[in-house]
Amino acid sequence: MADADETTTTDPVERRFLALRGCERQLSGVRPQSLAERLADLSGDAGRAAYDLDGRSDVYGDGIVAALEDRVAELLGTEAAAFFPTGTMAQQVALRCWAERTGNDLVAMHPLAHPEVHERHAYAQLSDLRSVWPTTAPRLPTASEVADCGEPFGTLMLELPLRDAGFVLPSWAELTATVQAARDRDAVVHFDGARLWETVRHFGVPLREIAELADSVYVSFYKTLGGVSGAALAGPTDFVAQAKAWRHRYGGQLFQQWPAALAALIGLDREIPRLDDYVVHAKQVALALATAPGSRVHPAVPQTHQFQFWLPFTAEALNEATLRQAEETKRALFGGWRDSPVPGLALTEITVADPALDWSPQEIADALTEFLSLLG
Repeated sequence: MADADETTTTDPVERRFLALRGCERQLSGVRPQSLAERLADLSGDAGRAAYDLDGRSDVYGDGIVAALEDRVAELLGTEAAAFFPTGTMAQQVALRCWAERTGNDLVAMHPLAHPEVHERHAYAQLSDLRSVWPTTAPRLPTASEVADCGEPFGTLMLELPLRDAGFVLPSWAELTATVQAARDRDAVVHFDGARLWETVRHFGVPLREIAELADSVYVSFYKTLGGVSGAALAGPTDFVAQAKAWRHRYGGQLFQQWPAALAALIGLDREIPRLDDYVVHAKQVALALATAPGSRVHPAVPQTHQFQFWLPFTAEALNEATLRQAEETKRALFGGWRDSPVPGLALTEITVADPALDWSPQEIADALTEFLSLLG
C-alpha cells in the first residue's frame, strides 16, 4: 500500500506525480523524475557521453546549442538547423518565413493540426496568415484533395503523425504523392515533425529520405526523446538564417539553454536506437488492451509507438482508477484521461516507451482486469 502522505494529498498534480513516481512498473509513458533525478541524469554517464561537460556553457546559441543544431541537420540530412525554445515558436517562424518567401499568406493544413488546436491561432494573430483545409477527415490530406483545394495556398503543412486524429500516418506512396501535388501548385512543403523520429518503421525509408521530401522540418526534443524542452527547425542554410533572425525577434534568443540542449543530445543518443522496438511492441500492447469490454483502440494497428485507447466511462472515474491502481499495486497502465467528443466514452493516449517493453500480453491483460475492477 502507498504511504499515507501519498494518498491524502489534496493537490491532484502532486498526487499524480507521487503515484506514478512510486510505481515499480508503468505501461504508458515513463516514470516521472524529481528535480534531483533529472539533474543527476544530465550530469551522469549519459550526459558525459553526449557532450563534453568540462567545457564552458553556451552563450546566445553557441557551444552545446550549436553542436545540437549540427547534430539535427546531420540526422535529417538538411543544410542547417536552428534550435528553438518551443515548438510553437518554431512553427510560427517557419510559416512566416515561407509566407515572406512565396509572397502568399495562405497555409494549407489540417483542422486538427497543432497550430489550429494548440497554439491559439498564433499564425493568424502574430503573422496575419490564413489557413485553408484540404480535408476535414481525421487523416492527412490526399494528393487529390491538395490538387483540388479551392484556394491558391503558398505553403502546405503536414503533421506527421497527425496526433489529434490518433497519431495517424499516410503510406509512403500517399505521402510522396501529396507532396508532389503541392509542388505541382508551386507551393512549398513544411513538415510538423514533432514526432517524426518514430515514423521511420511505418514509412520503411531512412529518416533523411522522409525529411528530404519537405522544404523545412520541425522536430521536438521533449516529445518521444524525453528532453527537457525545445525544438529544431531544419532546412536550407538561407532559410535557417532567416528563421534565426525571426527567432531573435520572437524572444527565442535565450542567454543560456544548456539543460535543454544537453537533454536533447541525450535523447538522440538514447531513444532513437530504441524507437523501432517501441513501435513493434505498441502493436502487441494495443491487441492486449483491445480485449476490454466496450473499448476502442485507434488506430486498430498503431502506426507509431503511440495510439488512442477509449473506454466507456467518464474521465473522472478513469483518472481515479488509474491513480488507485498505481498507489495500491505499484503498477500503472495509463496516464491521464479526458472525456471525448463521443458521448459515454473517454480516451487516453498510450505511449509505448522503454518501461513497456517488459510487459507481456498476459501481464497487460491481468493488470487491465484489475484496473476495470476498480471502476465498480
